[in-house]
Amino acid sequence: VHCRLSKEFSSASTTTTVGTITSRVTRNGDAVMKKDLLNHEDLAGDRGMVDDIFDETYREKEGPKPPMRYVWRNIILMSLLHLGAIFGLMLIPSAKIQTLAWAVLCFLVSALGITAGSHRLWSHRSYKATLPLRIFLTIANSVAFQNDIYEWVRDHRVHHKFSETDADPHNAMRGFFFSHIGWLLVRKHPDVIEKGQKLDLSDIKADKVVMFQRRYYKPSVVLLCFTLPTVVPWYFWDESIIISFFIPAILRYTIGLNATWLVNSAAHMFGNRPYDQHINPRENPLVSLGALGEGFHNYHHTFPYDYSTSEFGWRFNLTTAFIDLMCLLGLASDRKKVSKEVILARKMRTGDGSHKSG
Repeated sequence: VHCRLSKEFSSASTTTTVGTITSRVTRNGDAVMKKDLLNHEDLAGDRGMVDDIFDETYREKEGPKPPMRYVWRNIILMSLLHLGAIFGLMLIPSAKIQTLAWAVLCFLVSALGITAGSHRLWSHRSYKATLPLRIFLTIANSVAFQNDIYEWVRDHRVHHKFSETDADPHNAMRGFFFSHIGWLLVRKHPDVIEKGQKLDLSDIKADKVVMFQRRYYKPSVVLLCFTLPTVVPWYFWDESIIISFFIPAILRYTIGLNATWLVNSAAHMFGNRPYDQHINPRENPLVSLGALGEGFHNYHHTFPYDYSTSEFGWRFNLTTAFIDLMCLLGLASDRKKVSKEVILARKMRTGDGSHKSG
C-alpha cells in the first residue's frame, strides 16, 4: 500500500510534494534580484480549489461599523457550559481512572474530527480519504460538536480568504476575546455572510457523507457528543452518572472547544512569524500541543494546502501522525506537502528572521 508519488519530486516516498518555484528577475543596471515565489494557481488547481487562499483584492467598506448584536441564547448556553466544566474539574479526584482515560480518548477522537477531518481534509483538501475514513472522521466531528462539517468548512475558507478583515468570522484584529469565543456570542458581520455565500462549496455538497451528517446533525450530536460519552462509564464500570456526564461529556467538550478557539486567538497573536511577517498568524507550540498540531499557524496561513500544517512532521503534531498512519493503512492518499526549497525561499523572502535562531 502506498500513496501517489510526485514525478517531479522524490523527497518523500509517500507524499505528493507540491511546491514549484517561479523565479522573478528584475534588473537595475548590473544588479540582479531573484525572488522565489510559490505558484499558488498550480497548487490550487491540483486540489481543485482556490477559496482558502488570501484574496488580496478585498477591501473593507468605508463608514461606521454595523452595531454589535448579541445572541443571548449562545451567551447563556456558553456560560452554563463553562460553569459545568468547572464543576467537572472539581469531580476529577472522585472519578475512576477508567473514566478519566475514557474522557481523554473522547477528546482525542473529537479533536481528530476537527483537525484531520473538517480542517485538513474538507476545508483545505490537503489529502484524500477513503469512504471508511471519511465516515470515521464524520462521526468524530459530531463528537466534537463545533458545527457540522459543511458550516465549519464554509466559515474556515472565509477565514483564510479574508483573514483579519471584516469578512473573517473570528477576526483577531477585534481582540483576543472576540477571536476566541466572542464571535460566537454576536451576529456575524454582514461581510462574513456575504462572502460565505459566494464561496464555491460544490466539493462539499458533492460529498454524500458530509451532507448526510448535515441532515442529521442535531441527533448525531445528542448521541455522540453527550449520550455516548456519559453512558459508557456508567454502564461498563459503574461510574456515577453525575461524574460520567460532567467529565467525559461536559468537561471534555469544553476543553475541546477552547483548544480549537486558541488557534483563532492565541495563535493569531502570540509567537514568531518565520514564514511571513506581513500576516498576523503566529507559530505557537503550546497551542499545537492542545490542538493536536494546529498551532503552527504562520506556516499554515502561508501554505494552507500542506496536509501537515507544519514543516516539522510529527513534532507537536498528532494529527499529521494520524494522517500518515491512515496513508500507511491505505485509508488516505495524495498528501500535499510543500518542498523544503520553497519553504526556505519563503523564509528568506518574507519571514521575520526567527528561523535563523531555531
